[in-house]
Amino acid sequence: MARPQHQPHLTADDYLAWEATQEERHEYLDGEVFAMAGAEDRHVMVAGNLYMALRNHLRGGPCKTYMSDMRLHVAASNAYFYPDVLVTCDAGDHASRLSKSQPTLVAEVLSTGTASYDRGAKFAHYRHIGRLAEYVLIDIDRRATDVYRKGADGLWVLHPFAGEDTVELASVALRLPAAELFADLEPDAV
Repeated sequence: MARPQHQPHLTADDYLAWEATQEERHEYLDGEVFAMAGAEDRHVMVAGNLYMALRNHLRGGPCKTYMSDMRLHVAASNAYFYPDVLVTCDAGDHASRLSKSQPTLVAEVLSTGTASYDRGAKFAHYRHIGRLAEYVLIDIDRRATDVYRKGADGLWVLHPFAGEDTVELASVALRLPAAELFADLEPDAV
């Protein structure tokens, strides 16, 4: 989980103005600001592999793929996050250059320090996003991917993929082989 910054309670507008002046990224949750910790190389590699696969798959269509520097606004939680990868097909999101609010897919690459938060509280915030259809959690250590998919009944169902399974991202009609998702990782790094 990100480290809290010792600052007075900020409004969302104050946060956005302040964040624009910062060298490091910070997430915002209902008045509190959290500095984002740097990621290790394999985290960046796997997030990049997913981004490239999604970007190539969706190129030329109505959906756009973004990496970790794109801010995600969750209005219901009065929050701004920086997911590792997100895909949005929303016209309103395409018009907004600094943040997105209606992604179809959000992905987080897990780390020891953030895994519990990503699986729990952060997912609870993300579930308030009306158009979100899939939440993807990638565990590098286990070479496993948990895809939470929202059903027509509004319930979230876990679709686990492990080992050499091909990860299925139904919201964007992409089948991603594990070898591609985990490509270029050192054998001892998994």
